[in-house]
Amino acid sequence: MHFAKIALTTAALAFSSVAAYAADISGAGATFPYPIYAKWADTYKKETGVGLNYQSIGSGGGIKQIKAKTVTFGATDAPLPGKDLDASGLAQFPMVMGAIVPVVNLDGIKPGELTLDGATLAKIYMGQIKSWDDAAIAKLNPNTKLPKQAIVPVRRSDGSGTTFNFAYYLADISPEWKSKVGVATALEWPVGIGAKGNEGVANNVANTKGSIGYVEYAYAKQNKLTHTNMVNKAGKTVAPTSATFQAAAANADWKSQPGYGVILANQPGDQSWPMTAATWILIYKKPVDAATTGEALKFFAWAYAKGDKSAEELDYVPMPANVVADIQKMWSAEIKDAGGKPLFSPTN
Repeated sequence: MHFAKIALTTAALAFSSVAAYAADISGAGATFPYPIYAKWADTYKKETGVGLNYQSIGSGGGIKQIKAKTVTFGATDAPLPGKDLDASGLAQFPMVMGAIVPVVNLDGIKPGELTLDGATLAKIYMGQIKSWDDAAIAKLNPNTKLPKQAIVPVRRSDGSGTTFNFAYYLADISPEWKSKVGVATALEWPVGIGAKGNEGVANNVANTKGSIGYVEYAYAKQNKLTHTNMVNKAGKTVAPTSATFQAAAANADWKSQPGYGVILANQPGDQSWPMTAATWILIYKKPVDAATTGEALKFFAWAYAKGDKSAEELDYVPMPANVVADIQKMWSAEIKDAGGKPLFSPTN
């Protein structure tokens, strides 16, 4: 399936299994990784006959569904803290990394022709910067003709890990954002038009003159939206590219947090994209349906082993091999059937 043929505006992907012996895997949650999960699922079904039914409903919905035990796995861009994982009996691990980019709809402005920084972005979403020709934006773009046009902020209306990572970055930059708005998957937004999913924000920006939104990069690319460049922690202006996403992810200490819950916002380095983020899988350590959970682990193992090229084609960043090896050891040690037998071993 070519990327151009992935229907990102569709809220769910479903591939039915043609193999009678293998149950379909069900998952729900983050819209951030939907493009790559769709691509992986299509390829995996062709190779194995095992289907994946993934509902792209937002991280908040994914957490609710896995806790309600209505899906095999949940997917979230906002990692659960260790105490929540322990209380729920869940294992958590990162599947892939990507990046959040600001996107705008401004006549005459092409992708990469506008530069923003975190402080300016925070003021836009707090309603303090209201026009595109504001002095703060003009200072960052001395050679760009900025329109005297009202800014229309577009933000997520659903519980969203993309929002969590976006807000985490803004809180790291702006003490005022941290105190007045905070960091969560759902916020009390001072201004803006709400839209559901990365899909909804992308569609709203595409159809609203003067708008700005934040989406996972694959959605910006798929919808041919105008992304901005960003000033990073090192004070360097960087474009959203695989190289800048990889630079931000390079030094992450994944084992420093329970469930590998490391936030990649505002990483140091001249080349680092400041809004890089991971996306996590949530799965029960002692699942009710052990067979289907075993199938899910096989799918994730396949994606780690064979999915890197597809991920890179969609501008995601694969997990490092040493992290994958550690994750798979955790699967073997912690995810078991009712009799205590591991549901995954590196050879299955």
